[in-house]
Amino acid sequence: MDTRVLIAGAGPTGLTLAIELARRCVPVRIADKAETYFAGSRGDGLQPRTLEVFEDLGVLDAVLAAGAAPVRMKIHLGDEVVGERMMFDPVEPTPSRPYPTGWFLGQSQTEGILRDRLAEFGVHVELNSGLTGFEQDADGVTATLSTGETVRAAYLVGADGGKSFVRKALGIAFEGTTDESIRMLLGDVRADGLDHGFGHWFATPDEPMSGMMFSPLPGTPHFQFAASLREGEVDAETALPAVQARLDALSGGTVRLSDLAWSTVWRPNVRLAARFRDGRVFLAGDAAHVHPPTGGQGLNTGVQDGYNLGWKLADGAPELLDSYEPERRTVAAEVLGVSSELLRKYADGDEDAHKRGEDTHQLNITYRGGPLSPPGTGALRPGDRAPDAPLLDANGKRVRLFELFRGPHATELVFGDGPVGENGYRILPAGSVATGPDLVDDGGHAYAAYEVRDGDRILVRPDNYVWSVSRGS
Repeated sequence: MDTRVLIAGAGPTGLTLAIELARRCVPVRIADKAETYFAGSRGDGLQPRTLEVFEDLGVLDAVLAAGAAPVRMKIHLGDEVVGERMMFDPVEPTPSRPYPTGWFLGQSQTEGILRDRLAEFGVHVELNSGLTGFEQDADGVTATLSTGETVRAAYLVGADGGKSFVRKALGIAFEGTTDESIRMLLGDVRADGLDHGFGHWFATPDEPMSGMMFSPLPGTPHFQFAASLREGEVDAETALPAVQARLDALSGGTVRLSDLAWSTVWRPNVRLAARFRDGRVFLAGDAAHVHPPTGGQGLNTGVQDGYNLGWKLADGAPELLDSYEPERRTVAAEVLGVSSELLRKYADGDEDAHKRGEDTHQLNITYRGGPLSPPGTGALRPGDRAPDAPLLDANGKRVRLFELFRGPHATELVFGDGPVGENGYRILPAGSVATGPDLVDDGGHAYAAYEVRDGDRILVRPDNYVWSVSRGS
């Protein structure tokens, strides 16, 4: 066997999966048909749950340093600024939710950070190495790359985008709709004269909800722009002069554009693969589900696909591999509903279309009722996200549960008396003395909202979801 897992596609999904495998010492190769790395922004919004995943992967500090928090958006009607608004309502961190608000970073920059992390494990993206064919049998998958190389792997994962070669080769239906009535002009451009510390919305006084948005891209001089196209603008020009003319009509010509990095006309192509698995071949990210840009869900859902699948492929247990599709396809369907509803509001000119609430944060996603989540009662059940919490170790040093969860292992939490095993921690009430694996509840915060009782045992999966809850007295 040449490798354990071959990943087709080196976007955020494939890179997340590769890191998950590499840090577990699983032989993995990641190949992409592109000749060079994409340099545009695309998915620039990172949701709170993705930030938690990135903390576990060891890339959060780099992501926070390179990106920026949400900024206020100036509303320009004609040549006048008439007000400001926030895309997100400010939310303060809590002990259980340390990253309650999204973060902005261009997708190409996020991918660069993930590639650097993957390289720390000695794995590098193989460019100009698209998949051209594959066959599977009972023992593995034989794949052919565009370089002419034949690769034998135990598993193949198609993370190769909405036009996935892997999905098409498997004959898996990509169910959904393409709405020809809605089109958007998207791209990255420099905008001299615009304050990079703000987002900007340009419209005319008579049509304030139909205009053009510019969002600053952290760490670059560019803005990502988006404009809804009117009916009949099927073949809208995407070159710089056409983009400039569109903005001039809204702003009076006060902003000069330059250095158009990329642009495209996008149409809603909202689709979900009928299956996420065929034998030893899996689909993840855009290969399995494509989203509208509204709500910033596509990249984030793909990252969680890779995060969910990685530890299961590393283990290889049939029941774990069987759980991937029912867990992630259910989530993808729910998330598609959220982003599609925001798209409807955008198309209808709803003033709340640019507002993103908690339903986009992906912190409330659960796997309750899934194959790895036995029925439970109470506020914290199998399949739920395992919250963070502050604790004190034997030396009085403050630690967080997320720090204990970090890594490729599962974690057992024992509340009160009781033996603990490997990767287990006993959590004692405030005022107790911590010794060995014991930790002390720092101020009564550790899962207090979940009414944890003395003797409770909570097993947390490697992807930081609750695996089981054993109730004490």
